[in-house]
Amino acid sequence: MAYLNPVRHITFDARDPHALARFWSRLTGYPLEDSDPDGEWALISPGRPGVPGLLFLRVPDAKTVKNRVHLDIQPPSGTRDAEVERLIGLGARVADDRRTEDGLGWVVMSDLEGNEFCVERSAVERGVVPS
Repeated sequence: MAYLNPVRHITFDARDPHALARFWSRLTGYPLEDSDPDGEWALISPGRPGVPGLLFLRVPDAKTVKNRVHLDIQPPSGTRDAEVERLIGLGARVADDRRTEDGLGWVVMSDLEGNEFCVERSAVERGVVPS
């Protein structure tokens, strides 16, 4: 029997689901699925079976406390530092810089609505060849 990942979506609460979905679409490369820009939800999906999409649901309140769950981003190519700069250009901000002098560590960033995520060293920097 083939394994089916039970996690279908990772869901974010959002004041503006479409703006947040566009940001994460640019971050991940997942396409934004067709939905109403003024609607209650937006979805980006990798289009691969068993790989969860990111779902953004409209809520009336802003984020006020630290995430209890966050995503760790490993760029498939380039470097962690180049990815951090790219994400800043998309509107993310650095919340905490945990890079070390020996080139290890990570950067805690926040998206357009303050949701934290970490950017780790890239697959190339780790010596991992993406498949």
